[in-house]
Formats: sequence, structure tokens, C-alpha cells
Amino acid sequence: MRILVVGGGGREHAIVWALKKSEKVKEIYCAPGNAGIAQLAECVPIGAMQFDELVQFAKDTAIDLVFIGPDDPLAAGVVDAFEAAGIPVYGPNKAAAEIEGSKIFMKNLLHKYNIPTAKYATFTDYEAAADYLSKQAVPVVIKADGLAAGKGVTVAYSMEEAQQALREAMVDKVFGEAGNQIVIEEFLEGQEMSILSFVDGETVRAMVPAQDHKPVFDDDKGPNTGGMGTYSPLPHIPQSIVDDAIKNIIEPTAKAMVSEGRPFRGVLFAGLMITKGGTKTIEFNARLGDPETQVVFPRLKTDLLDIVLATLNGRLDQLDIAWSDEAAVCVIAASEGYPGSYPKGRVIEGLDEAEAQGALVFHAGTAEQDGRIVTNGGRVLGIVGRGRDIAEARARAYEAASVIRFDGMHCRTDIAMKALRG
Repeated sequence: MRILVVGGGGREHAIVWALKKSEKVKEIYCAPGNAGIAQLAECVPIGAMQFDELVQFAKDTAIDLVFIGPDDPLAAGVVDAFEAAGIPVYGPNKAAAEIEGSKIFMKNLLHKYNIPTAKYATFTDYEAAADYLSKQAVPVVIKADGLAAGKGVTVAYSMEEAQQALREAMVDKVFGEAGNQIVIEEFLEGQEMSILSFVDGETVRAMVPAQDHKPVFDDDKGPNTGGMGTYSPLPHIPQSIVDDAIKNIIEPTAKAMVSEGRPFRGVLFAGLMITKGGTKTIEFNARLGDPETQVVFPRLKTDLLDIVLATLNGRLDQLDIAWSDEAAVCVIAASEGYPGSYPKGRVIEGLDEAEAQGALVFHAGTAEQDGRIVTNGGRVLGIVGRGRDIAEARARAYEAASVIRFDGMHCRTDIAMKALRG
């Protein structure tokens, strides 16, 4: 088969890596890709939001299957564009992708179907939102309604910080139109857990769980990022809690989407908080997580292409999906200044040495310049160590990270420590 993967980050590198292992795959293209993906697939200079160009390329190249990686094109209807052209595509259509594209839609859906989530209120008027906020306890969570590259959520620990976040979203428009509507949400305390699921309508096949580290600094300090590291499995979280979340949150949500006339087909990502009052939903995403994919796919034993084809052919409910008992830990190497402004074009060294140690190095924000690989994003690399358990995988990830160098490189040093502390 000839496959086109749309996107150019660490998630897409992991998707290409997983698909490449299939004997059924003849050629893989990636649009636009990055320097790491270029080692596995042919990268084409078409942006993820250039729908007409993507569809035309798929026609011209006789693509058999398109796999959509990022959230923005899904929310804007890229799947609808490929379907209209008669090209098989994996991912939810625009109506289903609204579960991520609008936090208000998602919260209202959960409320309507009695699916556990935090208490919340939604606003389109700044003055009304500010008045409501002034009466809330802190910590409190401020969320821009639309997509904001993983940065539209502020956990405010003081009222001053909360008011500033509200003002930046609704008045200063730091997230553009994504902040025209906002959600003010109660703060949930506990362990976070991410469960990604292959979904086809009411059929849910959950993947192994992972845990993400969003804040930029150790001990969960500093502003939120798109993710500074992940690990899987979660030895400190009982399987009964995972099973309960699948039964009481993910499966009911898939059924709710069918009831709403928006059947979901693709990967549904559930961001969850395990609180003293039970597990509750923080967010749903309409695609694979980044960097969760980088630790989940290395544990996938079943051919990823078989899963995709079973979904597209309505046979996902007939497929058994196998997972490795191996642990995986991903450490993100980020640019200086991230998640704020950051420089680009800094030469990366030590990649071959890290891979020679057995690490998987997924490129998130890289480019090739004069024959050398350079930084080209805020999150630059996802360095994955694998082992018999979290401790071994973590040690290998950090050992590999220690040999990779670029000016201003920043990594959290405590990825997966929550699992080791129990």
C-alpha cells in the first residue's frame, strides 16, 4: 500500500515508524514531515492545512490510505475533503472532531450524558466571565474554547493569575479566535492519566494507558506545554481504575457521539484525572496524543495498519489488539524559551550515538540545513527508552538524552518519577 501521513511532529514520526513495520506498506509519504521522518518516508512540502494540495497529491500519487496526525486539520474538515474525493482516510470527520475543536461542545456533551467531568461554566462575554471568576475558589482552570496548540489552558493558583489568564484569552486575544469563548472550570486534584482508544462508532479498543507531564519545569512547575515527557505503563495506578475509566467515560462518550449523529472513527484521546471522588474527564482529543504516541506505539504488537484497515472496513470489533509488557519512557528535548518564543536553526549533535544505545529518537521540531539536522520548533525531540520496567526504561531514556546536544536544550529531569514514587 501507498500511505500518506499528514503532519510533521513527533507524533507523526511515531505513526510513520509504526506503519513502516507493516509488510503491507510499500511506500510512505509525509506532508510536510521533518528531518527525522525523512529517514523513513518521502517528505513532501505541503502543509497540513493545504487541503486541496493534499488531495491532489494523493490522487496524483495513487495513495491508498491517508492517516491524519494533527488536530487543526481534523477540526477544519480535512477528513471530509479526502472522503469527498473518494480517498480512504483515517481520522474523524469535522463533526466528530468538534469533541476537541470546542471545549464547550465537549463539556456540554459530557454534562448531557452524565459522564464524569469537572464543574464548569462557559462565557462569550468578558465582563460576565470576570464577575463569575471573582466568586470562585482558587486554584481554578481557565480554558480557551478552541484549539491553541496545547497552550490554551491555564491552571491559576491565585485570583490575580486567573484574572490575567482570562484577560489574555478574551481581551488580548493571545489565542486568537480560540479565546472568543472560554470555560471556567473547577480545579481537579489527583493523578493524571491518558487513555487513547481506537474507535469506530460504539466500538472502543483502548490502548495501554500513559501519563503526560505538561508543565515545562520539574515538579510540575511553570507554564503548560504540549507535553514534556510521557511514560507507559502506569504501575502505580490499579488496572481497576483504568477499566472503570474505559467503562464509565470512554465507552459512554463514544455512544454519546453516535447518539448525537456524530459517530467517531479514528483515535479518541481521553485526558483523565483520578480524584478522591473518582476518575473525571479533563479533556477529549480527536487524534493521537503527542508525546503519548511515542510511548504507546512502541508497546503495540499488532500491525497498526491492520487496526486502521479494520476500522475503515467496519471490523474493529472483530480484531484482537496485543500489547507488549515492556515499559517505555519519553523525555522531550525542548528549545530554550519554550513554551514562549524560541530560536531555530541550532545544530543538533549526538543523534546517532543515542540511537546506537537502543533509544528511539522521534523528531518533533527539526529540519535539515546544509546537511546537518537543526532545531525547528519548541519541542525538538522525543527520546524514548525501553526496558523491563519503568526504572530501566527511564534510565535508558536519560542516558540517551545525555549524549544529545544543541545550544539551549532543556529537558525535565523527573519524567516518570511519579511511577517510581508510587
